[in-house]
Amino acid sequence: MVLVGQVNKEVVGYLNQHGGKAVGLCGKDGSLLLSKKLLQEVPGEDGTVEQVDIGYVGDVVKVNTDLIKTLEQGGYLPVIAPVGVGPEGESYNINADVVAGRVAAALNAEKLILLTDTPGVLDKDKKLIQKISVAQMHGLITDESITGGMIPKVVCCAEALNDGVKKAHIIDGRMEHSILLEIFTDVGIGTEITK
Repeated sequence: MVLVGQVNKEVVGYLNQHGGKAVGLCGKDGSLLLSKKLLQEVPGEDGTVEQVDIGYVGDVVKVNTDLIKTLEQGGYLPVIAPVGVGPEGESYNINADVVAGRVAAALNAEKLILLTDTPGVLDKDKKLIQKISVAQMHGLITDESITGGMIPKVVCCAEALNDGVKKAHIIDGRMEHSILLEIFTDVGIGTEITK
């Protein structure tokens, strides 16, 4: 209820106040985000891996792009809350970065831009990495340069790139004009991830 009924509607309201034609959606609308329950893998003491049910947390199985394309043709901006629909109509909370990456891939988007509250992907010395390949990214996860909440962001970027998105960016959404600065300057202000 918070994601769909409050946060989504606030974002839509702000966009419309500033001249946009935003429409709020969630994955249940038009079966936009078909989903399945996500089970957490937990290592057992004996070295086995156990699948643990963590509640109504899901993963995207398929993105139905028809509704997005229809809205786009009318000049509307879809704002999608990361709530998917399961096979029995159940609601699943899904990581917003995962949803963004899967929607971008399903639409064959030119770019995926994730806004966050850090400058981008940082190295072990907390310095911004301006450009990184998927192979380099995996190495930085392995050596624990990339940790915590940045891991799902870079992983979803890698998946989107593998599924046809041309470029992915992780930038600081707190910076004024951050998207314009990332796209229209030679170096950018965040991290660009490429194949």
